[in-house]
Amino acid sequence: MKCPYCEYAESKVIDSRPTDEGNSIRRRRECLKCEKRFTTYEQIESIPVIIIKKDGKRQTYDRQKLFNGIVRACEKTDVTFAQMEDIVSSVESKLFNSMDREIPSTKLGEFVMDKLKELDPVAYVRFASVYREFRDVETFMKELETLLLHK
Repeated sequence: MKCPYCEYAESKVIDSRPTDEGNSIRRRRECLKCEKRFTTYEQIESIPVIIIKKDGKRQTYDRQKLFNGIVRACEKTDVTFAQMEDIVSSVESKLFNSMDREIPSTKLGEFVMDKLKELDPVAYVRFASVYREFRDVETFMKELETLLLHK
């Protein structure tokens, strides 16, 4: 880290503390040449994940949008708020750990449906009906039959 006073390239860390709810680290440094002290902040560089929508448009991944869709699917079910947050965290883990920076919305939806299928069949069918754009009762019934066969 270059000293802001004398521009010497070497410094030592005197103190480190987490800041911003643990999302960054504040470091007090001392220049090894002029001995003046200065503060730096270190944080993880986040690379945005782009979601490719069904119509081909691209959108930056939005945690809140995903969470809202899950909340709507889980209304009046036994799925807890903590379980919904766990689903989002699990999906995000898959997204951010994959090497792809652009992910089709179909893949994102499949991740969510896999988790909801494990937790609550009603929430799963609700999410699937919106996600897969069920157009009629027959499509809806086919999904229910598939769910019942794999129970």
